[in-house]
Amino acid sequence: MIEWEKGGRMWRKERWVSLDCGGQIKNALALHTSLTQPVCRAPPAIPSSLSSLGLLLSMKYVALLSGGKDSCYNLMHCFKNGHELIAAATLGPERGKEELDSYMYQTVGQDAIELVGKALDVPLYRRVISGAAVEQGGEYGARDPAQSGGVLGDETEDLYDLLSTVKNHHPDVQGVSVGAILSNYQRVRVEHVCRRLGLTPLSYLWQRDQEELLSEMIEANLSAILIKVAGIGLTAKHLGKTLAEMQPTLLKMNRLYGSHICGEGGEYETLTLDCPLYKSRINLDEVETVIHSDNDFATVAYLRIKKASLQPKPAANPYEIAIPPVLEEPFSGILDQMSEFTSPLDVGAPLAMPRYLNLPTIRHRQTGKWVAVANIQRSLDDPSREVSLEEEVRECFEQLRETLAMHSLTLANCANINILLSSMDLFAQVNAVYATYFGTSPPARACVAANLPAPVRVRIDCVAFAEHTAAARQALHVQGLSYWAPANIGPYSQAIVADERVFISGQIGLIPSTLTLPTPRSLATEAALAFQHVHRVLVALRTNSGGGWAGHCQAAVYWLTSARAVAPVRDASAGFAEDARAPTLFVVVPELPKGALVEKQVMVHTGLCDVEEDDGTVVRRDVVPVYETGQYESAGGKVSWEVSAFRETPSKVALVCVRGEDQELLGQLRNVSALQALRSEALSVRLFYNVSRPQAAQTAQIFLEGPELIPVTPIPSTSVASKSGDDWDYAILATCTTESN
Repeated sequence: MIEWEKGGRMWRKERWVSLDCGGQIKNALALHTSLTQPVCRAPPAIPSSLSSLGLLLSMKYVALLSGGKDSCYNLMHCFKNGHELIAAATLGPERGKEELDSYMYQTVGQDAIELVGKALDVPLYRRVISGAAVEQGGEYGARDPAQSGGVLGDETEDLYDLLSTVKNHHPDVQGVSVGAILSNYQRVRVEHVCRRLGLTPLSYLWQRDQEELLSEMIEANLSAILIKVAGIGLTAKHLGKTLAEMQPTLLKMNRLYGSHICGEGGEYETLTLDCPLYKSRINLDEVETVIHSDNDFATVAYLRIKKASLQPKPAANPYEIAIPPVLEEPFSGILDQMSEFTSPLDVGAPLAMPRYLNLPTIRHRQTGKWVAVANIQRSLDDPSREVSLEEEVRECFEQLRETLAMHSLTLANCANINILLSSMDLFAQVNAVYATYFGTSPPARACVAANLPAPVRVRIDCVAFAEHTAAARQALHVQGLSYWAPANIGPYSQAIVADERVFISGQIGLIPSTLTLPTPRSLATEAALAFQHVHRVLVALRTNSGGGWAGHCQAAVYWLTSARAVAPVRDASAGFAEDARAPTLFVVVPELPKGALVEKQVMVHTGLCDVEEDDGTVVRRDVVPVYETGQYESAGGKVSWEVSAFRETPSKVALVCVRGEDQELLGQLRNVSALQALRSEALSVRLFYNVSRPQAAQTAQIFLEGPELIPVTPIPSTSVASKSGDDWDYAILATCTTESN
């Protein structure tokens, strides 16, 4: 069936977080123990197995089976995480055809798939592949939610029909086991189908390291043989050999030619003859070797299974499989560094009399291919007008839609959206309405609570990109549960890449396998996880795009719920090489999603740009930004600034932090070369201000109210800190670009 597996990583480190079958951290202090190898159709719907309160700890699920090693090994992890297998499903060619040229499905070995279902002792549902790879791009379905169903005639729709049949026979099914390791093409399509059917993908092999994964499979007594070879260095003589027998050869081919150790490049395919979940072992009684093609580069050959049988075996003893630690290095080091902050911090008393800035709403600006829309909120022409929360959210999005239309853009062009709520209690309702505006590959997003002025409950700002082709905007929207990073089951992507700028959604310290916060609560553990999630998202993006770039953090915002958290998180950030030099803010707000203690949001640039050589030729190069910092003081206050900018491309982020009400403080920026053109270069500005001292931020309002009409979103905050100081009156975080972009 669908051997959709693509790698991750088994981290045999000296520190690990022990997991129970639901994936929860048993004890944050377990990180200090040593590892001993732990033994066009209907649009998408929110999976019924999920709720705003978290994930059900146990699901009934169907196994997508190819019969190969990955789909079977993922079942062992589903069992380990407490889920119940109730059915299996597979897709294959029509009778008489032994193999199809499918982008999605493993079709070799279908002669034995019935025996795999019987060995697992669950009903097996089969369907013939009738479609073709109609939609071959990186996205599947439309970004417009009204058109985000399936693609007529695509082979993905065969999977939709198959799982629909399973759901009709098993209405209590909630999850789908998917052996995906590396392929985004397959993952995107499986997740699209699951979302439309309200099912949750269970993808515990996703982004695992293939060398470690192969070793784990062998150690877990998963007995699989090669039934097809199609990669350099592999020949017909390797057919029928076990993973253990092939391990040295596969490692050698990886070293010599870069071949995928687990066959993710189609180098080989397997059939699982036995594993601890099988009730019977599969015997291949008669096979025939078929040479499909034979050339000097690579032989393509497979085993035709002419006769096979089941051999009863004793009841399986409880088995142990390797579970990757929740934190790997250097992130377990961040936990160590913050170890004294293992308990939740007091949030502190709410502000009694917050005061607010009054800035013009719905400012927008276009520079090159980029459009920014700021300070979107309900109309206050009649503040006494009562509107429901749904009406307020829809009013905001209609304003955004109309504003984008002025620039010939739609909501599908949105790359990043920030949402401020008056209370996180509103999150579920707001999210339900938000989801109706986005289909495939939704924008990246951060959502926090803020002290918004009544009656405003929702405030939004947005950055959109006018791409000429769909390939100019890349999304990473992983929706399956795994050990990798939190699934984004909701209407937002982990990251969006456009014009080499990477917007990563705000990451809180969730346990990826359960989408729950660590227990017991711990700022140190949550912070370490947030750091790791951002890093893994960036690595996955780099891998998916073929690599060739390093990625340079241009801005980081750490959202916190206590001013006491600023110092330890700032120390951790300063010691983390990936964003240590980037302009960075530490902003205290009343609440974060799910009651988290910290949320990390970053903007990165890949570093890739076109550079003209002396001879006039244009080449693609990986360049690095220039980071500049400085400060000045006067009797009226203090200003500190940080800038990340490229000489070769107009991507710049500027952070200016101010303490004091002297209007001349910002005027002195004209003497800072990196900031002289701030007002003309700023695409958008986020104005973080201490809600107890808004009068100081009025000077920023005056400074930004020039003829340029910069889009500014005010963000009332309990406290604003930076690398160089605490308790700033306000901070200007400007995303900049120029027309040459």
